[in-house]
Amino acid sequence: MDTINLTDTFSEFKELKNIDRATMMSVLEDVFRGMLKKKFGTDENFDIIINIDKGDFEIWRNREVVEDDKLEDPNLQISLTDAKKIDDDYEIGEEVTDEVKLKDFGRRAILSLRQNLTSRILDLEKSNVYDKYKDRVGEIVVGEVYQIWKREILVLDDEGNELILPKAEQIPSDFFRKGDTLRAVVIKVEMKNNNPLIILSRTSPVFLERLFELEVPEIFDGLITIKKIVRVPGERAKVAVESYDERIDPVGACVGMKGSRIHGIVRELKNENIDVINFTNNMQLFIQRALSPAKISSIKLNEEDKRAEVYLKPSEVSLAIGKGGLNIRLASQLTGYEIDVYREGGEEDEDVNLEEFADEIDGWILDELKAIGCDTAKSVLELSIEDLVKRTDLEEETIREIRKILESEFE
Repeated sequence: MDTINLTDTFSEFKELKNIDRATMMSVLEDVFRGMLKKKFGTDENFDIIINIDKGDFEIWRNREVVEDDKLEDPNLQISLTDAKKIDDDYEIGEEVTDEVKLKDFGRRAILSLRQNLTSRILDLEKSNVYDKYKDRVGEIVVGEVYQIWKREILVLDDEGNELILPKAEQIPSDFFRKGDTLRAVVIKVEMKNNNPLIILSRTSPVFLERLFELEVPEIFDGLITIKKIVRVPGERAKVAVESYDERIDPVGACVGMKGSRIHGIVRELKNENIDVINFTNNMQLFIQRALSPAKISSIKLNEEDKRAEVYLKPSEVSLAIGKGGLNIRLASQLTGYEIDVYREGGEEDEDVNLEEFADEIDGWILDELKAIGCDTAKSVLELSIEDLVKRTDLEEETIREIRKILESEFE
């Protein structure tokens, strides 16, 4: 029974992928020789024959024939009487080679051998997984969701290796079920407590960069270069691209005909808005492009402090800042300049359409105001709080909050 169990372990070892024959033979022989040393004190007079293809092995012992009364070490020597039992032709001084059966070692030794072999199998598997992924940092991998926990997701690759996608590396709107296929980029590979730890990410800018390489052949071929990527995962990203070939429009190539190329990336990133920007060393122009879709009137740069004063028409201010300040924050990260937004001088009295406040005021409130003929900020501010309470279904506290928001626009 013990022999069968050991053979099963041997077969399991034989089926390991990505292990070269020489390594396999060396490890197997090392385990067997360890068993021989433990039992006989030495393994020098043993030959071990391993048949990888058949999944079996033989152990042969070499001993010198000595006279019966001169037998000192039964492991290295054999008496003439015992030698002749094997073959009558043996003489003193000759070498006898006979097979050592596994069952002769005893049940405990066989169990220990099996445990050692299993342990070496696991170590080799771990080492292989680490070696496979340590050079794949920055690459996209495809895996199947195997287990979902509160803080992370366990993903299996096509060979059954375990990969980890932490909650912090998931896009906020990501939702996976067991059995789903997901794509992510390898961002970290290390050995922790003698186990390979492979960390994936879907929030890393590198993930977005690799997606562009997959979707845009010109980037993969090096005709277009991604200079920098900044993103708030699941919300918005800005990608600066450049082409050294004047015949290629880098932005157009990345977006594709009617957005065909970028659409797949946006879908993978759970509808993350992606602004593709033409990179330039002209910092004023680059900041102007980075603040898209807002239209800039003028820019003053402070090279030492890395600050930029940007002047816009009042109607463009909310576009430049973006929802929750997202647009201006990403533009600052992309350009490396701290951007301050100002209303263009001489136009302080210009009115602002109510639609410009959609990020700060709920849509149904704006509809209430429009219903009484107030389409701009000033048209609302011209009416008293009492008038607004009477003419709309809004509460006085709500109207005071609205007026505060609208008044701040002209401060």
